[in-house]
Amino acid sequence: MQDEIRDILGNAKVIAVVGMSHKPERPSYGVAQFLQSKGYRVIPVNPGLAGQELLGETVYADLGAIPDEIAVDMVDVFRRSEAVPEVVDEALAHLPHLKTIWMQLGVSHDAAAEKARGQGVKVVMNRCPKIDYPRVMAG
Repeated sequence: MQDEIRDILGNAKVIAVVGMSHKPERPSYGVAQFLQSKGYRVIPVNPGLAGQELLGETVYADLGAIPDEIAVDMVDVFRRSEAVPEVVDEALAHLPHLKTIWMQLGVSHDAAAEKARGQGVKVVMNRCPKIDYPRVMAG
């Protein structure tokens, strides 16, 4: 798993953060800020904040609203596990450059993961890229 995570984080460039909060104390904001500090372009996705700006990027209502010219290759999911199938369906339908679905700590959905893998998309469940990054990308 360590090698797969290193490969995912080493090759991702644009990460859509689904369920990103505008509150700096929330984990989704901290993770997005961390990823941005490591050189990733972070695209915030939150229907309640659509049209606003977070971390210098426009917030989109859903994955389908992200313009085609933004080549999202990873989706980081900060939603409850039961919301994952909808996120995966949306990602598969609207993100042609998608390589990875990453479900945050406490988030997993086996059926949605299998569907994504069946489309050639890598899946990480119940992990945090902010925690994994220093572990796998150091040295």
